Amino acid sequence: MKSVMRIALIGAALTTLALALISSARAGGSDDPQLAGAESFAFGIGNGMLSGNSDALARRLGDYDVVVVDGEEASPRDVSALQDEGATVLAYLSVGTIEKWRGWYSNVKRYRLAAWQDWKDEWFADVSKRGLRDALAEEIAPDILEKGFDGLFLDNVDMMEPNRYKKQRAGMRDLVAQLGGLVHADGGLLFAQNGYWGLRKFGILKDGHLDGWNREDVTWTYDFDRREYVRNSSRDRDEALDDLAAMRDRGLFTMATNYTKRSTGAAVQESIDDACAVGALPFIGDIGLTAKRLPRSPYVCP
Repeated sequence: MKSVMRIALIGAALTTLALALISSARAGGSDDPQLAGAESFAFGIGNGMLSGNSDALARRLGDYDVVVVDGEEASPRDVSALQDEGATVLAYLSVGTIEKWRGWYSNVKRYRLAAWQDWKDEWFADVSKRGLRDALAEEIAPDILEKGFDGLFLDNVDMMEPNRYKKQRAGMRDLVAQLGGLVHADGGLLFAQNGYWGLRKFGILKDGHLDGWNREDVTWTYDFDRREYVRNSSRDRDEALDDLAAMRDRGLFTMATNYTKRSTGAAVQESIDDACAVGALPFIGDIGLTAKRLPRSPYVCP
């Protein structure tokens, strides 16, 4: 009888341990209370995402747990409408490029580098200049955060990667540190996307400025030269998945964005499976991240 009881107790303990391991391996992977229980992610910065009033936006994106919308174009009412639905709302801000359509363009256009061939009216940014870093960290980002966002989502930090703009590395490191201090001072979140090599090599990860990270083009991507959606090579896919796993192991909330021709089908399912296998929240859209490609319900891990 005692042996039977001992076996039962051991079995219960193993079950508890297994459940704990499953819980600790949930998609996303952060222990931050603002992100606890988050199971879905929307990269909502494309055309049509902010169309209509705030109620329409809440209906469009309110089922997602973590939502990224354009920091300049979203209104305070848009932000609060999504938060009322339970979403953590992050403001998209490109810090590695200068975009002609921004309200602050005239103040920062002198810091333009070469034009980005894939996107019209967008240039890489000379973040080695303190004037640009201060404009972003002391004027542009604070104005965006005043709308009530839960934090910032930084794009194009990877412009300092190998064989690109080596002279921008120290400036980007300092800029991320400035923005991290700004956001964290009010209890907010700082996310970035891509650029694992530079974030790791130049101490940005070690300094603990980032709370979350998104990796684009993990399994499927858009080839601008061929003008079509293509599957990544096995080598590139594996490298992207390794980067996501490494970020998650560091305690960052992780997300994976893929670009596919259609919103359903084998490419979408493969993208979801790959993301979930390394504990990242999946999102799949077209290359423009347009509202018309939002699925009827969020992509989630099983």
